[in-house]
Amino acid sequence: MRKEGATPQPRPFASVSGVISSAFGIGFLPAAPGTWASLATLPLGWLIAEAGGSLALAGAALIVCLIGVIASDLVVRRLGVQDPQAIVVDEVAGQLLTLSLAPLTWQGFLAAFLAFRVFDIVKPWPASWADRDLDGGLGVMMDDMFAGAYGALIVFAASWLGWL
Repeated sequence: MRKEGATPQPRPFASVSGVISSAFGIGFLPAAPGTWASLATLPLGWLIAEAGGSLALAGAALIVCLIGVIASDLVVRRLGVQDPQAIVVDEVAGQLLTLSLAPLTWQGFLAAFLAFRVFDIVKPWPASWADRDLDGGLGVMMDDMFAGAYGALIVFAASWLGWL
């Protein structure tokens, strides 16, 4: 209970933007929330791919990215912290992007999951630049979108070579 006259503490995740940016609470899992968010995206990606194919997955990644920029920007501003661990909508968008060029097989989706996680962790340029130099919601989202693009290219190449 709040004492009279006390300033209420900000609760940036107790809002629509907080729910979206934490991927409906996945960001609050105690260990590796980004990995959990990527993993949770796989069944969603499968459903989208079944319904509309690669183009639908790419479109979903873009929509999630745009919504994620807005939602995470609001949370970042409220917290005053650039990229809090609980924000995982960026992993959802990046994973969807990687899935957009993966074959609709369990092997393709596993390869897409692993490729995205590697690129999200390693952050090759320009992901490292975006992570370091972009602020707010755009900074939160763009390093994962670059990682997603790298992952998509690797999975596409592996599929084209007959490895998947």
